[in-house]
Amino acid sequence: MDKKLFGTDGVRGRANVWPITPEAVMQLGRAAGRHVLRAGQSRTVVIGKDTRLSGYMVESALVAGFTSAGMNVLLTGPLPTPAIGMLTRSLRADLGVMISASHNPHPDNGIKFFAPDGFKLSDADEAAIETAMGRTGDLAEPSLIGHVRRIDGAGERYMEFVKHAFPRGLRLDGLRVVVDAANGAAHRVGPDLIWELGAEVIRVGTEPNGTNINAGCGSTAPQACIDAVLAHGADLGISLDGDADRVHLIDEKGRLVDGDQLMCVIAERAHAQGKLAHDTLVATVMSNSGLERHLAARGIGTITTRVGDRHVVERMRQTGCTVGGEQSGHIILSEFSTTGDGLVAALQALAAMREADRPASEVLSRFEPLPQITRNVPVERGTAPLDRPAVIDVIDRMTRRLGGAGRLMVRPSGTEPLVRIMAEGEDADLLAAIADEVSHVLRGDVLPPRPAAFATVPARPPLARSA
Repeated sequence: MDKKLFGTDGVRGRANVWPITPEAVMQLGRAAGRHVLRAGQSRTVVIGKDTRLSGYMVESALVAGFTSAGMNVLLTGPLPTPAIGMLTRSLRADLGVMISASHNPHPDNGIKFFAPDGFKLSDADEAAIETAMGRTGDLAEPSLIGHVRRIDGAGERYMEFVKHAFPRGLRLDGLRVVVDAANGAAHRVGPDLIWELGAEVIRVGTEPNGTNINAGCGSTAPQACIDAVLAHGADLGISLDGDADRVHLIDEKGRLVDGDQLMCVIAERAHAQGKLAHDTLVATVMSNSGLERHLAARGIGTITTRVGDRHVVERMRQTGCTVGGEQSGHIILSEFSTTGDGLVAALQALAAMREADRPASEVLSRFEPLPQITRNVPVERGTAPLDRPAVIDVIDRMTRRLGGAGRLMVRPSGTEPLVRIMAEGEDADLLAAIADEVSHVLRGDVLPPRPAAFATVPARPPLARSA
């Protein structure tokens, strides 16, 4: 069946609007619980969340659904998404659930599911749960209603787990590090972890109030971290998102280091140590072509996938690659984690800085990216703007305008009511004009062609991209 409830990363929407209503969430929990029980597994589910006000409502509804199906529930409270993947496996649970809308604003919320091995649930499992949503009569007998227990020390377990991603012989003494936790799930464990490794920590976005998650802070609003780095003369800024599965770094000069540069650092470091499986990095089609060119010149291959960290993880598991990620800051190191982990990734950058004894601006700037222009165009939820004839036409025209001098990508966001536009090539002015043209048509402002904006582009070989 075609999934309607699950998106690219679980179930997501606006709190108190379907499917993030108490009734729908309770049904979802019951359906997921019955799916696990039918598979012949035991009865335990781990539930974590970020700091959104609606998280309490969603958590309570899930608990009602799971326990009514006969599942026992372990509650962790606010923790990063990767911590729930780790705990699901560590506690031998049958299912893990993270309540979070990641980098979205606080009115949104979402539900992500983890299998017993700590990886995200498969599409087949999600489809089966969705099919069971409308089924009635799946209530447990009174004697089989599930128990609920809150886990003490779950954050400390996760912090010790993350420390394994940092070389045992290294410490961060003498470094000053800004940790911006986006007022989200890592508001305590993020700064505490870096402090325990020896750094002086400046805390930003660590006072959640239920409505300030991702609000003017975190990886989607890095200026707060940039300002703190410059104001305190910090050596590095770590800017996490609301559930801490992605990260952007800030060097000591206040410059943003995106996921492409961080992946490059990690891949080169692992390659030099003989630890980069198959000498290959897994990235997505959104990664800058400069990354692929740089790595190829150093004997490192690149495999590209569709956008979404779950697609990166899937390809990593298929190929046996151990390093992958996205330009947006989802970095997956399968040696340590089953999903993107912003803190694990940040520790790799700090280790590289320590080993080289050089500042972040030198260590984390690995390649010269090609000009890349991005636009995010708001659209109505549930619509299909890319099917409009005018949008199809403008994408075709702009692709032909760009020719072999670059590439144009237009795709719906899997997590927000947006269409994302990316144009990449050699001529920044041309790219901006193309991105603007597509944006105008998507907004319904169908404009006449603007020939002056499109000078004839000299023919160039197409930018090579791996399959």
